[in-house]
Amino acid sequence: MKYGKIVQARFLRRPNRFVAYVELEGKELLVHVKNTGRCRELLQPGANVYLAASENPTRKTPYDLVTVEKIRPGKTPLLVNMDAQAPNEVAAEWLPKSGLFSPNAIFRRETSWRNSRFDFFIQDGDRKAFLEVKGVTLEYDGHSSFPDAPTERGIKHLHELIDCQSEGYEAYVLFVVQMKEMLDFGPSVENHPDFAEALRKAAAANVRILAMDCIVTPDTVTIDAPVPVVL
Repeated sequence: MKYGKIVQARFLRRPNRFVAYVELEGKELLVHVKNTGRCRELLQPGANVYLAASENPTRKTPYDLVTVEKIRPGKTPLLVNMDAQAPNEVAAEWLPKSGLFSPNAIFRRETSWRNSRFDFFIQDGDRKAFLEVKGVTLEYDGHSSFPDAPTERGIKHLHELIDCQSEGYEAYVLFVVQMKEMLDFGPSVENHPDFAEALRKAAAANVRILAMDCIVTPDTVTIDAPVPVVL
């Protein structure tokens, strides 16, 4: 996945979930934040951030904040893509070459089943599978985790993936870790213990739990390598 024009700026503050103020070329500028999560550990005053130019010249916010250099005391900054739309896009690029399915598999995005809408439905001969994608931007000392805030919607998806599995479908959760250098991935018990328990139940019901890290540059993000899953 590649962005168009990217510029570097310095993060100042975030008055709400949707926008932030940055310093660009010595001037304060309001930009759109492409992630409504908390991201408090990422958006620290003074952090270098990367902005993608909007294709709409009349928009109030001319840039989208998509990537940040996470400040790590005593270490070099960690480049993290925090664009909430990126995980589905890079998953769409990666899945056909992932080895999970045959070259003849058909991938359909945004498919409804019962009361849920899953990110992907895959038809591969006699195999039928649903796959849900979750973006991961939270890390601590090399351990990545999800979520960074309670997610009842995430729990609902897990319960319905268990139902899919029990009715003969294959079921997957793909955690796209939007950074490198991670030792492992696991559910954030601190932020949402019920999600952590639901993920363990899903794994016990044979829902396949995958975590893949990403090569991140200021203007690209690409799924790269598996990250060990620790439940």
